[in-house]
Amino acid sequence: MDKKEILEILLDWNFWKKDQYTGTRREGLLDTIERKAQAKEIMVITGARRTGKSTIILQYLEEKINKGTAKEDILIINFEDPRFRGLDLELLNRIYEIYETEIKKGSEEQYVVLDEVHVIEGWEKFARYLHENRRINVFITGSSSRLLSSEYSTVLAGRHIDTEVYPLSFKEYLEFKGIHIESELDLISERHRIQNMLKEYIDTGGFPKVALEEDERNKKELLYTYFRDILIKDVTMRYGIRDIAKLEELAKYYLTNISSPNSYNRIKNVLKTSLDTVERYSSYIEGTYMLFFIKKYSYSLKEQILNPRKVYCIDTGLRNTVSFTFSEDYGRLVENVVFMQLRRKYRDIYYWKNEKQKEVDFLVNEKNRIVQAVQVCWNISSEKTRKREIEGLMSAMETFELDEGLILTEDAEEEIMLESKKITVIPVWKWLIVDGE
Repeated sequence: MDKKEILEILLDWNFWKKDQYTGTRREGLLDTIERKAQAKEIMVITGARRTGKSTIILQYLEEKINKGTAKEDILIINFEDPRFRGLDLELLNRIYEIYETEIKKGSEEQYVVLDEVHVIEGWEKFARYLHENRRINVFITGSSSRLLSSEYSTVLAGRHIDTEVYPLSFKEYLEFKGIHIESELDLISERHRIQNMLKEYIDTGGFPKVALEEDERNKKELLYTYFRDILIKDVTMRYGIRDIAKLEELAKYYLTNISSPNSYNRIKNVLKTSLDTVERYSSYIEGTYMLFFIKKYSYSLKEQILNPRKVYCIDTGLRNTVSFTFSEDYGRLVENVVFMQLRRKYRDIYYWKNEKQKEVDFLVNEKNRIVQAVQVCWNISSEKTRKREIEGLMSAMETFELDEGLILTEDAEEEIMLESKKITVIPVWKWLIVDGE
């Protein structure tokens, strides 16, 4: 590629000669990135496609420009621009050299953004060079949870700090819709509106562009496009998958069975394919952030491996667009929303069942200690259901020596004291807002 072609592409993605669209601000996420950026390490931002990784960086850089950083001291390279040909490390170096000679001013504070950089083999060496030799603030984005695989981590060891970007939390979703909850009074006064918004959130999800779209048909079309893009660009093209139909069939199977235990052997029989195919394809899809798998908690690693894993989707709207939905699915969709809220804060999450078949939906593990037990039960009005949920939670609290437990419901709210242990029952909508602070 010649210099003119490269500059034409870069001009479209940078602030140098025009304003860039920076979308609706996500203040909490911006604060997180600003805080982590103080460490002066390579910032690695990962997340599923269309969750807003590039937009949040643009918002961050726009703030820097407003505070005095020269536009020419910011370089943004979007490696998914189809006009780039023959992407490799040599071209990456050439792009940077052209930027240095033609654009850069050379101020003390400089920023380089390598957007969807995983398409270039050896990118980590280039990022480290900029960071260590040039003292440049480097931002990396990618739509794969494996962006920092072992070989990358060897080069970047101790030189990177990571942030995962998800679709909007429910609190962010409300803010996108103009509902700002600042106090207990706001919760009370907006109660019914919030409950209606939760149903909408569960139905169409929290991808930023979808949340801002008014037309229902457009929402569904966007979500189906996201589903296809993830499978095609992040799985099929990356791993050279030939049987695209089987890959899509597996993804839709998982999406239909969210919040349920699934075993590879059972799926192999249902889809009539090999165990190896199910395992590999499942791993590939998981790497895109579309799906999350959690294990049954056990002190035995062997038991964790042998037991079925529960599957959750990154976004219930995405799931509803490509899977049949029945009225009885609503509780499972709510459970999925709760999982994603926990996932935003914690990495080590399990489900639990003891030998007496007492169950808990979620256990949160921190530093090899269970610190939280959570049940999700949309309707707890039935005495049988109430007894089951409380007994399961109490069993886990006793097993893991927890003084408190949590039951999330549609609208019930109370505190239950049993044997000096406290169970808090709280509506899901309220917990999502309070926990999202």
